[in-house]
Order: sequence, then structure tokens, then C-alpha cells
Amino acid sequence: MIKISHLEVGEFPILLAPMEDVSDPPFRYVCKMFGADIMYTEFISSEGLIRDAVKSVKKLDFSEFERPIGIQIFGHDIDSMIKATAYAERANPDIIDINFGCPVRKVADRGAGSGIMNNIPKMVEMTAAVVKATKLPVTVKTRLGYDDSRRDIVEIAEKLQDVGIQAITIHGRLRTTRSSVPADWTLIGEVKRNPRMNIPVFGNGDVIDGPSAKYFRDNFGVDGLMIARGSYGNPWIFRDIKQFLADGTLPSPPDIHERLRVSKIHLQKSVEWKGERLALLEMRKHWSDYFKGYPNFKPFRMKIMSTEIYDELLAILDEIEEYYNNPIPDLHD
Repeated sequence: MIKISHLEVGEFPILLAPMEDVSDPPFRYVCKMFGADIMYTEFISSEGLIRDAVKSVKKLDFSEFERPIGIQIFGHDIDSMIKATAYAERANPDIIDINFGCPVRKVADRGAGSGIMNNIPKMVEMTAAVVKATKLPVTVKTRLGYDDSRRDIVEIAEKLQDVGIQAITIHGRLRTTRSSVPADWTLIGEVKRNPRMNIPVFGNGDVIDGPSAKYFRDNFGVDGLMIARGSYGNPWIFRDIKQFLADGTLPSPPDIHERLRVSKIHLQKSVEWKGERLALLEMRKHWSDYFKGYPNFKPFRMKIMSTEIYDELLAILDEIEEYYNNPIPDLHD
């Protein structure tokens, strides 16, 4: 059984990555339905949190159903991170996670996210300060290094463990590596094989299905896997990976009825959490993923993108179900 401090998280946990504008409570809900073992909030600015910025505070929301859950914070100022940790702790999560992995320039260029990997002593000092500021287990998500000349995650992982983190998730790319470049798991494996490491090491990057999950588990020895892009429109990925790791088989792909059922739950939870108008607007980025690969979907996507009324959207979803049950020959993409 893998443990993060006292928290038991499964024999080989599959984690949902914290993803800005994706892994909100409604999305986390449907991923939990299909077996996500640990989830994290979208990353939250420490500066926004301590200033009570509405968007930052709203990201602290989660339901009991989502546990165990971590609140992920980021920032460049150690004092602000200490205060944000105390603020986040009041929401009563299971874990405080530090984002040392975001490569977005407006974050990294300020020395936050993966930008702090340019200053390892500060990275360690900040981590130690966050650990000291909370009674909750602290975890870290980071990358292989700042750039190709500093692929120093083995050293970094040791230093972060030494100041008290309880688990580390490593994304198999550098700060400078584009997502289109395949993830490099070699150093993730080195971290896990390091005899000095005694905390869970989770791997992240290009885990998109059961076979890829098995490959990374078997070849690099990690304690669990984190899923990011593979979960887009595909909360079933957690179930699929667990079944494939257990017996080498995959469930049948979700059919149109199942895709509609789950996407409607996602929609309903979004409306409950955000209100009708905002929910419909923000759900737009998910529909193409839910129905990826379905022929002739473009006319329905255009309808979905043009409505801001919940009942109208439900009617469009009913049209989708009827069409794919009884395809109309002259409906073209």
C-alpha cells in the first residue's frame, strides 16, 4: 500500500493532474467516478489567495466525494507561500501540493512554477517553509530540470525529501520542453532507483491509456502515475488503466449512451457549481473531447457553441443521441 504520510492511496495509485481551466470540481467528480485515486485542485496563486481574489478562493472548493484531494499552490515569494499554505489548510484538504512544474511564461518568468528550478536553494527553502507552515502532508509536482544543461531532478528530489515532502510527482519534460516532444522518463526512473529516496515517486507525461501506463510502470518502477491530457473527455481512463494493469485487458470503449450520460453529469455539476451561463460557456472546451472520433459531429458542435441556455443544450444532446442511434445519411461534417 502506497502512503503519503499517514494517507493510504492505493497499491498503485492513478492520479489526476492539476490542470488550469480543466480540473475543476465538476471534472474531478466524473474522474473520481471512474477511479482516480488522488486529485488536485487547479493551481492557485499564492498572491491571489492571500488577497482574497475571488477566482483564487473559488478554486479551494471541493466535495467530500473527491477525497483524498490536494490543494495546489504556486508563487515566487516565500512569505506569500507560507500565508497561502495557512489559508489553504483552512479548507481542510488532505494534502498541500506545491507547483514547481508550470512552464507558462507569465508564471515561470517570475520565478514561480518551473521557473524556480533556476534557483534550487530557493526552491528548497520555499519547500521547507511550506512544510513547516502546515500539519498536512506536503507534496511537490515538478519537472526534470530548468533546461537541457540542468537536468538535476535526482539532486532536487533528494533535497526536497530532506526538508520534509511526503511524495513527489515528476513530469518527464524540462521547463523548456514542448508538450509535442515525447516525455523522457529516464531520470524519473533514476529518482525512483536512488537508494536515498524513501517517499513515493509518481511519474507524469504521455500516460494516455492502459498499455502506456503498463510500459512506464514496468520500465521505470514508479509508485503511481499521474494523468493529464489523457483524461480530456475521457474520465474512463482511470478504470481502463487499472483493468489493464490488473489483467492485461481493456473494457469496451464507452458508447454514445455512456458518453452522453457522463458528459451530462459533468454538465450538471458545472451548472451547480458555476451557474448556468458560465457553466455552458466553460463546458464548450469539453464537448469535442467527449465525442472525439464521431463522424459528422461538427454541426452539433456548432449548435453547442451557440447556446447559453441549459434546456437548449440538453435538447441538442438528445439530438446527438438520436442521430448516432439512427444516422442521417445527408448530415455532413
